[in-house]
Amino acid sequence: MSITKLHKKNYNQFNDNLQLILPLNLENLIPEDDSVRLLSHLLEALNYKKLYKAYSSVGRKSAVEPKIMFKIISYAYSQNIYSSRKIEKACKRDINFKWLLQGFKAPDHATISRFRKKYLSNEVIEDLFYQQVNYLANEKELLFENVFIDGTKIEANANRYTFVWKKVIYKNEGKMFDKIIELVENINLENLKDFNIKKETLVDDINKILEWLLSEKEKRNIEFVHGIGKRKTKIQKWIEQLSQYKERQEKYISSKKIFLKRNSYSKTDTDATFMHMKDDHMLNGQLKPAYNVQIAVDSEYVTGVGVFDDRNDIATLIPMLNNMQKKIGHKYVNVVADSGYESEENYLFLESNNQISYIKPQTYEKWKKRSFKNDISKRENMEYDAKTDTYTCHNNRKLIKSSILHRKSASGYESEVTVYECENCDNCTLKSKCTKAKKNRKMQVSKTFVKKREISYNNIKTELGTKLRMNRSIQVEGAFGVLKNDYQL
Repeated sequence: MSITKLHKKNYNQFNDNLQLILPLNLENLIPEDDSVRLLSHLLEALNYKKLYKAYSSVGRKSAVEPKIMFKIISYAYSQNIYSSRKIEKACKRDINFKWLLQGFKAPDHATISRFRKKYLSNEVIEDLFYQQVNYLANEKELLFENVFIDGTKIEANANRYTFVWKKVIYKNEGKMFDKIIELVENINLENLKDFNIKKETLVDDINKILEWLLSEKEKRNIEFVHGIGKRKTKIQKWIEQLSQYKERQEKYISSKKIFLKRNSYSKTDTDATFMHMKDDHMLNGQLKPAYNVQIAVDSEYVTGVGVFDDRNDIATLIPMLNNMQKKIGHKYVNVVADSGYESEENYLFLESNNQISYIKPQTYEKWKKRSFKNDISKRENMEYDAKTDTYTCHNNRKLIKSSILHRKSASGYESEVTVYECENCDNCTLKSKCTKAKKNRKMQVSKTFVKKREISYNNIKTELGTKLRMNRSIQVEGAFGVLKNDYQL
């Protein structure tokens, strides 16, 4: 192939409007108010001790500084770029990414993926996140007066049909235990043995029986056979059956450890719990593996994040606030949340923590309706006498305290519930509207919960409470809207 004049031409000459010699000074090409400068300035002030600690002191040095890699990842996410290959391409072509690299060679997609999986652990991410929150506090962007809390369910990246249910595990375990008892009784009867098994030590008990059976196999010089037309000995059948039961029991034990307080999990993501989602791909209310993501917002900044496997929000409030207080070192004055967080335990926690509760009662919207106000069966529509501790129904009959119950929540909190019973419902003309019970009307009331709910209800009715409730829907739900739009959820 002959070399033409076009191939010989020097494209680095300063004439004919051709390309200048690289590299150029990128500093002059990026505007002063560009978001990449703000991000770099903010992340430069953080302490990356935990991130560098994740790296081994032995071995070759990383091609790109871990701090710069974190800047690259953070800026890529802010630009809705999540794929490691697309981040690699941006580092090679985008001026802002080149500016962040500070002369380092663009990392390949494998390096980016390894950095995210191996070095950006939950502990490192959480540490860097709360450092940014403290930075905002030092800049007086956060005053720690009002915090708005809400949650949403985000579907996990897991197979929708690999579910494991707690009830099914316990049911199958019980059926299998009955079969094992029957099998062990046959072994004892035919061999004059006295093997015993218990649910608590089932695996160890099976191991003892298997050990004896294997020793009998050696003594009797029994050879195991397999395949069609070959007859197995009883020893071989017993060993195979017990081995299968042992394997199944070990799986049941493993599943129960995963469950803890949950009722389900996914085989492809054991941290995910099956939950009802607002949008369902089959439009039939099917349960899907998901996480309950909680955020706390202050002045339109996300100041707290928590990922939980609880299907409801009640049990997430206390650990969320405790973790924030531990990481930030500050305590919010006013806590604003919707009715999904209302519980006696949460009310008492906020009170003991010297925080004012602005939690909307679960019956807040019902209280406004005329049908609720006219419902004579509701406790709120009965007269209460604190001195005698009695309620008076619409037929002027007394509901007297009959007993006290104690209920324990999933978190271990124990509440006291007072049971009131009507003195006599016989021949009451209003009984059909008051109760469906055949005998006297009974009513259960948690006095502490009623008292704390009343306080929170009065708080949200104040001028400040009204403003905070309006702000909650704007701030925290707006933040979720932006996040879901960015991730296309």
